[in-house]
Amino acid sequence: EVQLQASGGGLVQAGGSLRLSCITSGFTSDDYAIGWFRQAPGKEREGVSCISNSDGSTRYADSVKGRFTISRDIAKNTVYLQLNSLKPEDTGVYYCASRRIGVDEYDYWGQGTLVTVSS
Repeated sequence: EVQLQASGGGLVQAGGSLRLSCITSGFTSDDYAIGWFRQAPGKEREGVSCISNSDGSTRYADSVKGRFTISRDIAKNTVYLQLNSLKPEDTGVYYCASRRIGVDEYDYWGQGTLVTVSS
C-alpha cells in the first residue's frame, strides 16, 4: 500500500524559509509523480509543485516559481519542497500526494503539515 508522510511545517516570518519533506513507501514501480498542494483557510486547495519520479521533471505554480524548489532523494524515498522568500499568502496546510504518470488524478495523499508565515 502506498503511503506518504509529510512533515516540516512550522511558523516562520515573512522572507524566511522552510523545507518540507514527504517520505513515501509502497510504490511498486517508478511510474509515478509526487505533488505538493496547499490549502489556505477558507480557500480551495491548489497545486504548488510536482516532480516525476521517472525522469525528475518538475512543474510549479506561477505563484511560487523562483521561490520554491521541489527535489527528490531516491535513496531515501523522500521528496522535498524548499520554501524560500515566504510570504503571508503562503500560509496554509501543505499536503503531498501521488499519481501515476499519464493520470491526472492524485490517488494517494499524506496528512498535511501546517505552514504559517507571519508578516
